[in-house]
Amino acid sequence: MQYLVATDSVHTTAAACDYLEDRLESDDDVAVVTVPDADTRDAADALNVANARLLGHADVTTERLESDGDPASAILAAAAERNADTIVIGPHAGTEGAGPAMGSTARGIVEGADVPVVVVPPSL
Repeated sequence: MQYLVATDSVHTTAAACDYLEDRLESDDDVAVVTVPDADTRDAADALNVANARLLGHADVTTERLESDGDPASAILAAAAERNADTIVIGPHAGTEGAGPAMGSTARGIVEGADVPVVVVPPSL
């Protein structure tokens, strides 16, 4: 299986790792991507969390994607390039108080994906 995890925070990454840890096989690949905004430190930390949490569970790669203001399109393009079988995302930016509704990036991914999208609740 090829998973693509799109994250923008350590909270979203932790929730994605919680979801994946029991599902991963040793020959699975997990690509973890972020489209950094103003808080590039949190994006870098999010990638580091994936490496630490998934070490030994699967092959993990991380990458910062560039976006022209449309993170959903960048994430969908990354999923297509990697032949992802499943995309794992959080419902919204991993900030406290963001509420339960899906944000615009998550909605864009769910609406535009041609593979299953798993929306994990943030682990705040």
